[in-house]
Amino acid sequence: MTAEIEVEIATLAAQGDGIAETPAGPLFVPYVLPGERVRIRPEGEGRAALVAVLEASSDRVAAPCRHFTVCGGCALQHMAPPAYAAWKRAQVEAALRPRGLVADIDALVPALPQSRRRATFAATRSRKTLTLGYHEKASHTIVPVLECPLVVPEIERALPALGVLIGHGLSRNARASLLVTATASGLDVAVTGGKALDGPLRAELAKQSAIADLARLSWDGEIVAERRPPLIDLSGMTVIPPPGAFRQPTAEGEAALVRLVREGVGDAGRAADLFAGCGTFTAALAPQAAIHAVESEAAPLAALTRAVREQGPALRFKPVTTETRDLMRRPLLAVEMKAFDAVVFDPPRAGAAAQAAELAKSVVPVVVAVSCSPATFARDARTLIDGGYRLTRLTPVDQFLWSPHIELVGIFARD
Repeated sequence: MTAEIEVEIATLAAQGDGIAETPAGPLFVPYVLPGERVRIRPEGEGRAALVAVLEASSDRVAAPCRHFTVCGGCALQHMAPPAYAAWKRAQVEAALRPRGLVADIDALVPALPQSRRRATFAATRSRKTLTLGYHEKASHTIVPVLECPLVVPEIERALPALGVLIGHGLSRNARASLLVTATASGLDVAVTGGKALDGPLRAELAKQSAIADLARLSWDGEIVAERRPPLIDLSGMTVIPPPGAFRQPTAEGEAALVRLVREGVGDAGRAADLFAGCGTFTAALAPQAAIHAVESEAAPLAALTRAVREQGPALRFKPVTTETRDLMRRPLLAVEMKAFDAVVFDPPRAGAAAQAAELAKSVVPVVVAVSCSPATFARDARTLIDGGYRLTRLTPVDQFLWSPHIELVGIFARD
């Protein structure tokens, strides 16, 4: 067995692990804080396990969850809120620095406990037991979880019933994923990895959906029970999303993103909403501007189109047009963006390299970039700035409490 050693933690890395400098090289240690003296056990490949905290940081607090350090969902529950907020803001600075970017960064918009209205659980079944929970850190092992301080109470209350439901549709030693979304009309649950559907299984799943009082249950993309349409509110417009559709993780985070996008777009009369999804920003901007919403997936765009058609007049929307288009492979061209006074883009974690390159060649006066990855945001921001834009405001928004993930809203103006 590898000998234990005592070290001091120098700083935290991008994923929240501490870095200890040793004669053999740096070691990454989870669940520690800068300045702490700790006992660790090296595990190879530059990693070590925490054995004991010998001298604790003044920023160390008691973790609110009994699963912390076993469940892999959270990395930073042991960090006091002011230090945690400062660390997240520093991660944005660190992502900008390699691209030669310097910006005044707003204070972090915080996330609250029990605010996550969308979470993915894992499930597996043996001959005797069913396990529903989260994965351990960097492992396929599932930690059974019946309470979680991250999620909204309605998701937490449903976990026992969801365990029973998935137990009926999971083969022995198979693994399933349950995406659970809280909506205004109840929980919307999308399962992947379950048994193939047949008549008896459909009947049992419908029964269990009723017992769990789910709004909708989909099974590998097919809706098998819809007791009520799952309704989500987007700035006063009600949308029925397709199964598994993206939704901003917290209500508070969504409100912050919407406010910042509105402020960035300002009084623009015509705007494009790229990577629009079900229309979070389209719905927010349509009362003041004509919107062209572009999304690669047809199903969320169809949900947006239907909602605009049915509710747009009563909400006094300006004209809204939609386009199904893969912006990664076929970005909106600079010449196509001449008509827009502002462009909003909210890509997945991979960012929007191709679209940023076209924006950099455009004459659009204002670009608002929403990102869930500081690294790809910095890459795309560098492209925009090299094309003549100026980053006028940058705000980090926390929707993933106690994790290293950070969302950003950057506002760019053409000089």
